Amino acid sequence: MAILETLLLIIHLLVAVAICGLVLLQHGKGADMGAAFGSGSSGSVFGAAGSANFLSRSTGALATVFFLSSLALTWYGASKSLPRDVMQEGVMGKLPAPAKAVDVPAKPSDIPASPSGLGGAEPAKSAPAPVAPATPAPVSAPGSKSGEVPK
Repeated sequence: MAILETLLLIIHLLVAVAICGLVLLQHGKGADMGAAFGSGSSGSVFGAAGSANFLSRSTGALATVFFLSSLALTWYGASKSLPRDVMQEGVMGKLPAPAKAVDVPAKPSDIPASPSGLGGAEPAKSAPAPVAPATPAPVSAPGSKSGEVPK
């Protein structure tokens, strides 16, 4: 399929260059504008209606080919199935699926009895307090007073 995309892109570029060349070769309809103000005998302001020569017809045909190749390239680009890198896929696609929540009993009678035989739930044990990380003692340079920062 990469060959098809390359072929479509080459056709698209060649047709674009050919359209530019044909448009530049054509005689502008605004060139007869002076005839409208008395310097010539033109039938209308923008030239005769319905006079299509080879250049204008071939420009129209190439414009149609350009339009169809644009549609084909767009369809081909949109039909690629999987993204290739993280910028196209996004980071959310790599996250694991969330774990299922544990069912919480609705009524106190649904709570299982404790193993101690008291018939009720055991009291909750308190979690140990978090330990703060120890801060390192400041290092002093040899021959300086303690606590003094070396320069």
